[in-house]
Amino acid sequence: MKVVTLCASMRFFREMQNIAVELETKCDYCVLAPTGGTKEDMDNIAIEKLSKAHYKKIDMADAVYIVNIGGYIGDAVREELHYAQMKHKEIIFHEVQ
Repeated sequence: MKVVTLCASMRFFREMQNIAVELETKCDYCVLAPTGGTKEDMDNIAIEKLSKAHYKKIDMADAVYIVNIGGYIGDAVREELHYAQMKHKEIIFHEVQ
C-alpha cells in the first residue's frame, strides 16, 4: 500500500476529503491529509505547527498527491512540491478541470 500526502490549497478542503476516501477505497493508498481550518481562524503559532506537521507527513509518505483543481497550485503547494522533489518523493497530480 502506497502512502501519499495530499497537497492542495485549503480552498479545496472538501474536495480533498472526497479524494482521500476515493484514493483509500479505490486505489489502495494510505492517505495523509492536512487538517481543516483557515489561516484567518488561527494565530501564527498554530499555522507554523500545522505547516511543520504537514512537512513531516511529506517526509513519511512515498509520494505527494497534488490536488490542482482547475490547474490551480498556490505558493504553499509549490513549496511543498519543491520540498517533495528534493526528498525524491513520487509526484502525482490530480488535475481536475
